Amino acid sequence: MGVPAVDKLLGMEVYATKTDGVGGSIKASVDDFIVEEALIDGSKASISGTVPSSVLGSTSQRQRYLLCILIKRNWDTFIAIKNTAKSLGINPVRVQFAGIKDAKATTAQYITLENALIEDVAKVDVKGVQVYPVGYMRDMFSLFYLLGNNFTITIKNLNTPQSAVKARIEQIVQEMNSIGGIPNFFGHQRFGTSRPITHLVGKALMQGRFEEAAMLFLAKPSVHEHPESRQVRQELQETGDYKRASETFPKQLRFEKLMLNYLAENPVDFVGAFQRLPPKLQALFVQAHQSYLFNRFLSRRIKRGLPLNTAEEGDFVVSIERAGLPLTTAEKLVTAQNSGQINDALRTGRMRVALPIWGIKQKLSNGVMGEVEREILTEEGLEIENLKINVMSRTSGRGSLRAVTAPVRNFKLTSADNGSSATLSFMLLRGCYATVYLRELMKPTDPLTAGF
Repeated sequence: MGVPAVDKLLGMEVYATKTDGVGGSIKASVDDFIVEEALIDGSKASISGTVPSSVLGSTSQRQRYLLCILIKRNWDTFIAIKNTAKSLGINPVRVQFAGIKDAKATTAQYITLENALIEDVAKVDVKGVQVYPVGYMRDMFSLFYLLGNNFTITIKNLNTPQSAVKARIEQIVQEMNSIGGIPNFFGHQRFGTSRPITHLVGKALMQGRFEEAAMLFLAKPSVHEHPESRQVRQELQETGDYKRASETFPKQLRFEKLMLNYLAENPVDFVGAFQRLPPKLQALFVQAHQSYLFNRFLSRRIKRGLPLNTAEEGDFVVSIERAGLPLTTAEKLVTAQNSGQINDALRTGRMRVALPIWGIKQKLSNGVMGEVEREILTEEGLEIENLKINVMSRTSGRGSLRAVTAPVRNFKLTSADNGSSATLSFMLLRGCYATVYLRELMKPTDPLTAGF
């Protein structure tokens, strides 16, 4: 079964399931892809705007942080946050959030506003964005409070006979359940689907090639982006004229213009240019490169026939906490002595096999998997033993572990329109990608035209 070229570019070189996909497309409209955050206390952010009571112990008594639900339609998370802050007349750093949600979607998530009042929220006037106050908190909102996301996704234009859609999806779901869940790849949006260069920028930053990183981000065009954007990138690539580019780049390329405005005055300070970007976006470049390597590690493990739900000597495993989240700091290395005990824990769901997100502080696996990881790093031309540390790699280059599979909760399938569409609802834990699940179910020939 062939894997699309763009998937291979992002390190997703295989499928974990053998059954043919149902095809089709997603995100035909923003209402076909709904994401609603779920918190560790059981609270959910709803696109209906319904405000739960006492989320995370929030109260009506004024404290430093105001917890809110932000609902956005067809907005990039960073830009939605920036415009919300502008509408409130505050610096975007005073808006805290936990997860980056899909842009072409309808999403609901929690945020906190530092030193804001409930009555301030009424000032938000951004088309396609609503903010609903929940209550005051002593602490800012962060990833610590996030359990995962509930998804409601409609797949349209199915090219599978109506009689086969349900059976085929259920067969693929059964295959994934047999290996412990979905293969926990980092999905397309981690890298930029229409212009997948984020991980390439991150690699250049990690290696201290700052000018190359800047030119990749600013000037590498894609046939899948708007012709105007493609043209100005090409011109910058040919001329290297940052001042002219700062004037000609369209306003929708907001982050590029931030860097170009700086480079127009400081043409050799590429680190300074990247530091004009929001801190979370700076970190995203390095994280994307680490994600690409993880995807390659996982792809190679599957290709080699190494198990995903059984640990071998040299593998890392992580413990699973009560809510189901992997404790990536509670790791063990599998040895001949502890292998039996660890595999018992894997069978009962108390542990999961994990692979390294390679970085400054994270070692590679041992055993066969370690050999595979070193082989891939050599292929990528990376220094295995002495990872370079610089001002940008410190932004987010420490590394960690990631479980190789992720459970899917509350799966439900309904069909409509005489079988030409199917609606799926399910819940994934934080850090897991719905598009990775859909990739196995649909197996699209062209992820871009399929809406990924």
